[in-house]
Amino acid sequence: MYSIVDHGLMIADGGRTAAYAAALKARITPGCVVLDIGTGTGIFALLACKYGAGRVYAVEPDNIIHVAREAARANGFADRIQFIQDFSNRITLPEKVDGIVAEIHGALPQYQGGASVFIDARERLLRPGGWMIPQRETMWASLVDAPDIHSHYVDPWKVADYGLDLDPFRRRAVNVWRSERYDQKSLVVPPQCWAKLDYLTIQNPNSRGELDWTIDETRDAHGIGIWFDSEEADGIGFSNSPFQERHVFGRAFFPWPAALRLQPGDHVHVSLQANLTGPHYVWRWDTRVSSRAGVDTADFHQSSFYGSPVSPEQLGRRAKDYVPRLNSAGAIEHLILGRMTAGITLEAIASEIADRFPESFANISQAMTRVAELSMKYSE
Repeated sequence: MYSIVDHGLMIADGGRTAAYAAALKARITPGCVVLDIGTGTGIFALLACKYGAGRVYAVEPDNIIHVAREAARANGFADRIQFIQDFSNRITLPEKVDGIVAEIHGALPQYQGGASVFIDARERLLRPGGWMIPQRETMWASLVDAPDIHSHYVDPWKVADYGLDLDPFRRRAVNVWRSERYDQKSLVVPPQCWAKLDYLTIQNPNSRGELDWTIDETRDAHGIGIWFDSEEADGIGFSNSPFQERHVFGRAFFPWPAALRLQPGDHVHVSLQANLTGPHYVWRWDTRVSSRAGVDTADFHQSSFYGSPVSPEQLGRRAKDYVPRLNSAGAIEHLILGRMTAGITLEAIASEIADRFPESFANISQAMTRVAELSMKYSE
């Protein structure tokens, strides 16, 4: 979740906020019904009311929604905005909406469920012929010469002074992509379109594309850079492109295990895919470099899956034929939830679990904290 400071920085990003505001102004008709997914500070819900929406459903799982309610009252829109603290795929509405606005981004649109959120909301909550903001997004890729950025992934593990081999960490670090800062001078080859997301028609939340470049001049390269162009409405949009000024989201950088010196005539083939697995995307980027003579000089196979330290035991517990047994934490949670369904006070539940699980709770205060956490998460 974003901090309130992060939310402020996003609002202050003029290109992003102005594009959404202009699209809302162009789309909204007097009295229309709008759904704002991931409302955060409620800025788009407030703007929708300002531009004439009759009713706005503002959905947000984070507690910042309570501050958004304050902002709605402060701006005189409390009677037109219904705030719902939840994820959009778990809600139902009393009516279909005329339009959906959602700002679900990191450095790339594939963030926290990404396209699956749009697909679900469009199919269940949007009236036929309704509009969506953004309406489509295009992702671009290039090879990047960024030695300083690449050093963050590989150099920390070169600690020969201590006589230790930390290569297991380096191997995982180069399978992690991050938001970084690089500009057009760092691009080694002309950008190519990697994938497009048309939110009014898309059916599959996964993205995949193949990219090919032939090198014209000797250049060093350290990985793959990816960014997006977002089109909120016809002729209205913004971008985190390296050809633009610095952007709050940064740009995605997918490192290679090692820097490469590319020569004229070299052919670089990149296969890049993002697959939604549970609530998050798993990324895979494969790179093959062959010389003018057709000899392979590099062959990298990388995935964000490899960058996440997971034990074989943890993977086994996700297998479809695994028969789970509750550990002590699960038993505690099971007991608490069971007591909540029986109409028992939190204080009584806390007292019981403190007595039943003394090895987990040093005192009643700790037990009360655990019970209150589950009450916040699951009670109405």
